[in-house]
Amino acid sequence: MSTAFTTALSALNADTTAIDVVGNNLANLNTTGFKASTVDFSDLMAEQLGAGSGDSQVGLGVGQVATLQNFSQGSITNTGVALDAAIQGNGFFVIKDSNNNQLYTRDGTFQLDANGMLQTVTGQNVQGWMAVNGVVNPNGPTSNITVPVGSTIAPSATANMSMGVNLNSATAVNGTFSAPIQVYDSLGQAHTLTATFTETGPGAWNYAVTIPAADLTAGGTTTVASGTLTFGANGQLTDPAAGAPVNLAVAGLADGASDMSINWNLYNSAGNSLLTQYAQASAMSNPTQDGFATGQVSQVSIQNGGLVVATYTNGQQLTIAQLAVASIANPASMAEVGDNNLQATAATAEAAIGASGTGGNGAIQGESLEASTTDMAAEFTNLLSYERSYQAASRVITTADTLAQETVNLIH
Repeated sequence: MSTAFTTALSALNADTTAIDVVGNNLANLNTTGFKASTVDFSDLMAEQLGAGSGDSQVGLGVGQVATLQNFSQGSITNTGVALDAAIQGNGFFVIKDSNNNQLYTRDGTFQLDANGMLQTVTGQNVQGWMAVNGVVNPNGPTSNITVPVGSTIAPSATANMSMGVNLNSATAVNGTFSAPIQVYDSLGQAHTLTATFTETGPGAWNYAVTIPAADLTAGGTTTVASGTLTFGANGQLTDPAAGAPVNLAVAGLADGASDMSINWNLYNSAGNSLLTQYAQASAMSNPTQDGFATGQVSQVSIQNGGLVVATYTNGQQLTIAQLAVASIANPASMAEVGDNNLQATAATAEAAIGASGTGGNGAIQGESLEASTTDMAAEFTNLLSYERSYQAASRVITTADTLAQETVNLIH
């Protein structure tokens, strides 16, 4: 009878621990990237009663409860928040704390500090590879990711332009149509070039491209290109032929920028004419050019694959860095250190750090977060089971105490 107390007491201790685990799981029901823990019970050794075989053994209760974190995939939800990220599949984001300790997390709720450092919400620095001229090399060592928040991107002069233009075949001789397009010089200043088309006969047009006189120094030539266009019976351009872009030469800009040399592409990459002559109203569509003005960073976002991309006020985008992903063979061996972070222990396998979707690593999804793996229904079921187990163990102690009192009374 003496073992009944200790046996029941071991059950009380085990159930208390199990209820603590359930409580922690439920408390983190809404914690981003949280991995719920499960409880593993094991019995203690049994004592042998008499000299009989195994059928004379009596157990001594339940052993110390083991808690195991379940690293199953949590559901991923698109948040629309630029710096949120989630991992679909295996792996962890790599971070470093203020003491330069390497930690791991599934919580991709990131933010920028005052210095442009990409951090977790609790201040750990996110690790990855910085880009050089927009190109990332994920084979080198990782480092803190720093975003040049106040940086600017230099302007780029227009070198190529195109526009889709239909010239009405019903236009009278000497009838005109004008199509403006904005281009940029080497200083990032915008200039409007105007292409004026004049019909000279059936299927024949002249063109002249001009720039405003105010954009030029005194005596500058406002006409930067001119020539003729010939259309076939199907309304397609036949002359100039494909592969011969029209060069627009702009010299003597008033703002002191370099002279401009722009290729006006009359055909697309497939060799189809961008200029047509059909029996419908003259119109311009889809003007394009490859220049841009100076721009400042307007937004930083994490895109699919873990690329950190800066968007500038001039519409340009530049890859700043790429997030690292660590694959660990036995993640359950890591220790929880708070703030949704894990740290490797002596039993943890070496982390394999690489880019998203490589070497067994999961894929990073931008503007998304992973939900907790806590299952409320399962946790409440476990809670009820542990509660009943605790009540049963309490009853064993009460019964054993009653029997002990009866035994003492027999002696007296």
